[in-house]
Amino acid sequence: MRLVRTTRTAPPEVRRATVVHLPVLATDEEVVAAIRAGEPAGGAALYDRHHAYVRRVLLRVLGPDADLHDLIQDVFVAAIDSIERLLDPGALRSWLAAISVNCVRVELRRRTRSRRISLLPQHELPDVASPSNAPEVDDAVRATYQVLGRLAPDERIPFALRFIEGMELTEIAGACQVSLATVKRRLASAQKKFASIARSYPELGAYVEGRP
Repeated sequence: MRLVRTTRTAPPEVRRATVVHLPVLATDEEVVAAIRAGEPAGGAALYDRHHAYVRRVLLRVLGPDADLHDLIQDVFVAAIDSIERLLDPGALRSWLAAISVNCVRVELRRRTRSRRISLLPQHELPDVASPSNAPEVDDAVRATYQVLGRLAPDERIPFALRFIEGMELTEIAGACQVSLATVKRRLASAQKKFASIARSYPELGAYVEGRP
């Protein structure tokens, strides 16, 4: 990659373009090495390579949210600040997932303390966009996040990562930094509570009963 920059000190008639070469970081290992070396390209490459993934993890747990942009920034700031703690640069993606989960857990607990969600009437809850054009699917997705809003963070997070993001159990355990047995236990509890609450939402009836 290169950046063309025009020098400002020379007279207009003798100004020439100066080419500034920026390093191309092709692997996560190179990205981590650049960040540790204090190279600006490292942080930029980290964001470029993993922004979409971090956003998706946060989005799956929270749904479209007004604070999502700030949370994404929080994840990358935390990752850069603590990069020395990453033992295996090849595991950068899963490490970012763990940081994302930690940030979203803090946000959910803050919401719980403020009781922001539970005090809002259903029609004032944030809308959740769906990639489908089918109205019934949009309604089901919106209702799903309303139900998730009533689960404890430690149950909501693995539930969303498993059934919305589609992570494997071992990936969830790594992201939540708990044992596989703990993930299974929390998922079982979350599924039971979700099904119980979802029965009061007509939009989720078919899903709760396992019908298409």
